Amino acid sequence: QVQLVESGGGLVQAGGSLRLSCAASGLIFSSYTMGWFRQAPGKEREFVAAISTYVTSKYYADSVKGRFTVSRDNAKNTVYLQMNSLKPEDTGVYSCAATSRGLRMESYLYDYWGQGTQVAVSS
Repeated sequence: QVQLVESGGGLVQAGGSLRLSCAASGLIFSSYTMGWFRQAPGKEREFVAAISTYVTSKYYADSVKGRFTVSRDNAKNTVYLQMNSLKPEDTGVYSCAATSRGLRMESYLYDYWGQGTQVAVSS
């Protein structure tokens, strides 16, 4: 079965950095666009970033442009999210997801989801 497992979350001070990883198994990783989403307490899940199958395209939410970088290593079946200049409003559970429908920001278009990793940014 398909598994997406996130890691790398934690507690960091504002202005700090974290690198999230998402290891995939049970699917042809290189055939899927990979996305990152986050959900803050009491809020709906929101799109963060997505990267196409062979890194030809990347897409970011306006709130993270210039601070976050999404990348992938198809040989390792892993997608990454480098988060710099973190702000308290970046706090939430970060989940990776896979879609076969191209570069998408709509969560309902993603086929597979990880459990998420907690990111907390203190002021």
